[in-house]
Amino acid sequence: MAGFSSLLTCNLRKNFTLNEIHKPGDVVLGGLFEVHYTSVLPERAFTSEPQQPLCKGFDTLGFRHAMTMAFAIDEINKKINLLPNVTLGYRIYDNCGALVVGFSGALSLASGTDEQFKLLENCSGTPPVLGIVGDHYSTFSIAIANVLGLYKMPLVSYFATCSCLSDRQRYPTFFRTIPSDAFQVRAMVKILKHFGWTWVGLLVSDDDYGLHVAQSFQSDLARSGDGCLAYLKVLPWNSDQSELTQIVHLIKASTARVVIVFAHEIHMIQLMEEVVRQNVTGRQWIASETWTTAVVLQVPHLMPYLSGTLGIAIRRGEIPGLRDFLSQIKPVKNSSGNDLVRQFWEHTFKCKFDGAGSVETEKPLCTGMENIDAVQTEFLDLSNLRPEYNVYKAVYSLAYALHDMLKCQSESGPFSCATLSTLEPWQLAHYLQKVNFTTPFGDQVSFDKNGDALPIYDVMNWLWLPDGKTKVQNVGEVKSAGSGGEELYIDVDKIFWNTESKQPPQSVCSESCPPGTRVARRKGEPECCFSCVSCSEGKISNTTNSLECITCPEDFWSNSRRDLCVPKKTEFLSYHEPLGICLTTTSLLGTFICTVVLAIFAFHRRSPIVRANNSELSFLLLVALKLCFLCSLLFIGQPRLWTCQLRHAVFGISFVLCISCILVKTMVVLAVFKASEPGGGGNLKWFGPKQQRGTVFSLTCIQAAICAAWLVSSSPAPRKNTQYHNDKIVYECEVGSTIGFAVILGYIGMLAILSFFLAFLARNLPNNFNEAKLITFSMLIFCAVWMAFVPAYINSPGRYADAVEVFAILASSFGLLVPLFGPKCYIILLKPEKNTKKAIMGR
Repeated sequence: MAGFSSLLTCNLRKNFTLNEIHKPGDVVLGGLFEVHYTSVLPERAFTSEPQQPLCKGFDTLGFRHAMTMAFAIDEINKKINLLPNVTLGYRIYDNCGALVVGFSGALSLASGTDEQFKLLENCSGTPPVLGIVGDHYSTFSIAIANVLGLYKMPLVSYFATCSCLSDRQRYPTFFRTIPSDAFQVRAMVKILKHFGWTWVGLLVSDDDYGLHVAQSFQSDLARSGDGCLAYLKVLPWNSDQSELTQIVHLIKASTARVVIVFAHEIHMIQLMEEVVRQNVTGRQWIASETWTTAVVLQVPHLMPYLSGTLGIAIRRGEIPGLRDFLSQIKPVKNSSGNDLVRQFWEHTFKCKFDGAGSVETEKPLCTGMENIDAVQTEFLDLSNLRPEYNVYKAVYSLAYALHDMLKCQSESGPFSCATLSTLEPWQLAHYLQKVNFTTPFGDQVSFDKNGDALPIYDVMNWLWLPDGKTKVQNVGEVKSAGSGGEELYIDVDKIFWNTESKQPPQSVCSESCPPGTRVARRKGEPECCFSCVSCSEGKISNTTNSLECITCPEDFWSNSRRDLCVPKKTEFLSYHEPLGICLTTTSLLGTFICTVVLAIFAFHRRSPIVRANNSELSFLLLVALKLCFLCSLLFIGQPRLWTCQLRHAVFGISFVLCISCILVKTMVVLAVFKASEPGGGGNLKWFGPKQQRGTVFSLTCIQAAICAAWLVSSSPAPRKNTQYHNDKIVYECEVGSTIGFAVILGYIGMLAILSFFLAFLARNLPNNFNEAKLITFSMLIFCAVWMAFVPAYINSPGRYADAVEVFAILASSFGLLVPLFGPKCYIILLKPEKNTKKAIMGR
């Protein structure tokens, strides 16, 4: 491979005569710049006679880049603390915008020229330069770095951004002072995310620069998850009009309002001419660093379309003394080593030198004494130094590396220290990797393991001024963050937007799904194109573009907008609702009536009607009824553990106490009736006051024992029931043991049926014992109420089950209170003449 490169070097060098500028020195640095846009190569490039390519389109800014390198070397030579006693020289070639020309120049720099070096027959020998600054294009740098890697010669580019050049295996001696496209792409993605642009188009040039950017952009955009490409098109080099027409038509038809272009100025000129022809407006253009500051595009007929452009630009810098250096440049007559300066002079002053080869004989002769300050040229406009600043840093990087190499100590270096006569390019590459210095502008310069400089870009915006001029203003910056990401700062208020609203445009395939909805992907379309589906009940999404809805916690439910989980509504028989108020009022009314009746009976306790049929049982029955009315209050309000445990126990014991008193009363009536018959007097001894109290106590204790066993074995407890309503929590008491609850009700029912049966048997007794009829009627009501209660209770959900039970308790309590005590109170209060023993024992 080395032999092939040497042979190729000789052939190219012997057949091309290159435009150059050179200055001798102890150590010579090479430079490759695009001073001409394009060139026409000789038909027979490889002949025995050297030929010069015809370079066309003088690039004033490209020449300024080359002169910046000359200035930096001149400035370094004047420093006493950097490379003292060493004079740097330079040899700068023009690549004429052609790879073969730039490649020839690089090989000449690496292998030497006949005029300066005596070479062996195989073109081998000591390299005349230790390092090269350049090239301008990524494609050129890739080709050159491949070959210079064989020489182990460092190549420091100021403008090649292809991320592929960070491959240390393929390009071991390549460095650059401009961030790679990998960082530029990440910076672009950061800007898209900042403005919420998720649907964009991408145009790239048909070269290594564009194709690598396309690959990197697609992967980074997909990895970020913040956007999609509406289209990706490659801009042709050959200005194929039909292809350009198709591309611009696609831009016009697409719903993407943001168009990102990674291409060169020539591509943009061709593209924008077609954009103007098709009148494609309303697009936000995003520029790569190659054309962000391109003056050739800032023309009046393009600005209605390009105004408001956002772009990433190379970091602007200040180079003190550069203007004075540039203004002092003068052509040297009859000097073959500075022909680029002569060409610049002819281009600037529209003149020609004798023997300069100009075919335009009508031009005046150049004297070389023209005043460059008197003409209007961008050559001296240093307000926007960007590539020049990178050239400046590249030259200083080589100088600092050389300085460190010459002052090394053998004990500490990785190899024997070099002298001026024994310098080798590979040694310089080693020290270049460790360079770390700060420019006068305050920027730190160093290289990472891949040869990339510390990344930083300016964010630019094209402002179309009222006078028709264009101002490219700095609106922010993006740089590498300490955490490994990118840090973006943009002054949004400073940006000029080319929209009617003067606000950032919207560029999305689908509008963002608001909270309360989720993203539903469309089959066969990019992930940025989706539909919004509302979350189902019980689920929410509280962020924009949620991929799924979140299920609310157990005691929460979604609100109407489905963007917030709110506590579920609670349902129970409350004191504050009309039904609860009505039942509570009825319960208190029954309690009050019992209290009044008890007071009446207590006041008239010696009256015959009260003393008849055991007044003690009557008082006990009234107390029991009062407890029945009050126990219904335990069923109202939010269930608690103690209310759940007490409600059925108190209910069961209270009603057993009532039914026991009624049962004993009925039995006493029958016993008295039997005792009035001949030979039945002995029956009354079994129904004395003690026996009556004992029977009531015993029957009640049985119910108390059942309740105690139920509470101990499987106690009722409150529970949250969500089976009735998903969005409500129904608080209810779980009975625990259904068997225990059934036994309690069954025991009450058994006593009630027995009382009804006995009272029914006594219904036809003489009128002086007519209380049996009242008992029969009350027990009929009681049994009817509770027989209707069971099916109603089972089929009533939630709080209505409690309401049914309370209603049954109140209805049965009133069914006992009114028939049993209503007639007696009527006689006591309204018919006192009947409240006599004679009246009671009468008919």
